[in-house]
Amino acid sequence: MNEQHWKSDFLQTSLLFEPLRKAGLYLEKLENWPGLDEINGALIDNLQSMKTASGHPVRFFSQDNILVGEFAKRYEPRIYLTGEIQTREQNWHDLFNALVWLTFPRAKAMLNQLHYHALLKELQAGETRRGPLRDAATLFDESGVVVVCSYKQLHQLLKNFKWKTLFWEQRALLGIHMKFFVFGHGLYEKGLNPYIGMTGKGIVFSVQNDFFSQSPQQQLVNIDEMLAEFISQRLTACTDLTPVPILGYPGWSLDNSDSRYYDNRSYFRARPNIVV
Repeated sequence: MNEQHWKSDFLQTSLLFEPLRKAGLYLEKLENWPGLDEINGALIDNLQSMKTASGHPVRFFSQDNILVGEFAKRYEPRIYLTGEIQTREQNWHDLFNALVWLTFPRAKAMLNQLHYHALLKELQAGETRRGPLRDAATLFDESGVVVVCSYKQLHQLLKNFKWKTLFWEQRALLGIHMKFFVFGHGLYEKGLNPYIGMTGKGIVFSVQNDFFSQSPQQQLVNIDEMLAEFISQRLTACTDLTPVPILGYPGWSLDNSDSRYYDNRSYFRARPNIVV
């Protein structure tokens, strides 16, 4: 699926798009790419009162109006100071970014706040390179995946990179006690044309069993809250994120219904130092 080709039912083409389906329901009615008015209209359609951490209502604006050079007009500061998210039209990457804002507004606002304050510190210190905190925030924003788990042994398998045991041998338990939610808008874009090698950068949350009996929308709300707290309190560097070969998750690839799929060591890699 190339960048210019519009396909209104793209959120139905894979189970990994499931978290975005409510926010993107309006897209299925469109014969052509949504304009910014339609994307902003989704804020109302989804009954979202989205605000930045600084209290500004979020709106999506054309990137054509960027003023380059001034700190306040840079991408993250502009969001934090005005609520204006620079968005390219007819662009999958930016459309997915908007859908993630609609789905996980607290977490996205917290990432933006982190970027803003880190950028200020870098500017004041005369730093020209992005620091480890912003590296981690950027990596999760682009490639993040949330794993919720109510069974310690499954968490341990993921932590130790025991992918075949986790995804195949324990598939029945996984279906009851563990669930993946893609967060990164770059990872969603890759999901339009999935390929062996797609790897998310994961944050794992331990939950009670009753989490999985909640409605899908309530699960997303709870994940948004947990993520916002994690980002503000615990995210420090890329090492806080664990690699997750997301196409191993049952149903996220047509090929993973065969046990031999998980024998691909170039994708399902062993952990260099096994944790016991």
